[in-house]
Amino acid sequence: MVDRSGTPMVELRDISIAFGGIKAVDHVSVDLYPGEVVGLLGHNGAGKSTLIKCLSGAYRKDSGQILIDGQEVEITNPRDARAYNIETIYQTLALADNLDAAANLFLGREITTPLGFVDDGRMEAETRKIMGRLNPNFRKFKAPVSALSGGQRQSVAIARAVYFNARVLIMDEPTAALGPQETQMVADLIKELKKQGLGIFLIDHDVHAVKRLCDRAAVMKNGELVGVVKVDEVTEDDILAMIILGKKPEHLAA
Repeated sequence: MVDRSGTPMVELRDISIAFGGIKAVDHVSVDLYPGEVVGLLGHNGAGKSTLIKCLSGAYRKDSGQILIDGQEVEITNPRDARAYNIETIYQTLALADNLDAAANLFLGREITTPLGFVDDGRMEAETRKIMGRLNPNFRKFKAPVSALSGGQRQSVAIARAVYFNARVLIMDEPTAALGPQETQMVADLIKELKKQGLGIFLIDHDVHAVKRLCDRAAVMKNGELVGVVKVDEVTEDDILAMIILGKKPEHLAA
């Protein structure tokens, strides 16, 4: 059970973003608590990715507030987001295909010896340690990530974020193009991250995945927030109706 009695890790309050006079995000508010997964759903162009990109630092909001642990902050670029321990895992994963898991984990942040050489042994040991926590079945430490399956690649991207102290993870369609086994692997990773107290925003099209992985679902349509619902209080059809019709189910409309 997610405890929502305290201060949210993240609050997006009354966020608006416009591009050339068109409101991509129109006064949207959503929050996230420790150990919670909040799904963001909506058709293409609904505004869900644009909203979350103002938290990742890819876009700047035109108005509204971002609060981290109850304090208002300014996030104007991805470096700002990282400083607040917010990491984004895009669908493309941004991994270097020719490098192994450890080299990807520490890409741009390599561990070096006192003489300034890259310390491959220590990087591999650290990678084995974090993988042991997240995905104990991971074995392909020496293989280039191009040789890994989709789920294993996802593990490497998540391990990189967690190793560098992510508290908030933004995941963009993490199970798209994965088979059932791989999808289960990612679901297990998400459960493990929840246990460790991370908060996750999950952008997805798949209502079934959101129902299975998320605690709450925030649905957007035409840049506006239709509503936020607890997934165990609604059916998949209820969520679909919110996406298509743009209104909350009647039993929750009050």
